[in-house]
Amino acid sequence: MIVDWLGFGYALIVALGGAVGYIRKGSKISLIAGIIFGITAGYGAYCVTHNPRDIKISLFTAFLLTTVMGVRFKRSKKLMPAGIVAGLSLLMILRLVLMLV
Repeated sequence: MIVDWLGFGYALIVALGGAVGYIRKGSKISLIAGIIFGITAGYGAYCVTHNPRDIKISLFTAFLLTTVMGVRFKRSKKLMPAGIVAGLSLLMILRLVLMLV
């Protein structure tokens, strides 16, 4: 069994991003969303660890974050945090799709 370290790392980055948003700006929404998406991405990484073809949850989480943060990046033109999270999520989607090939 190979552990999905990249998936768990992605989940940690998402969760920490929400915490940083709360600490720096006092945004409770960032904290809640970061924790929810971080837990969901972590569960997805757990599923991929046990079955490398079970990418549904990870793919859904990354797709949702790519969409939401991509729209925020397009609107604000700020690389931090929206552009970075959208880019990481897009890379995660590519990685997950390539795992199926």
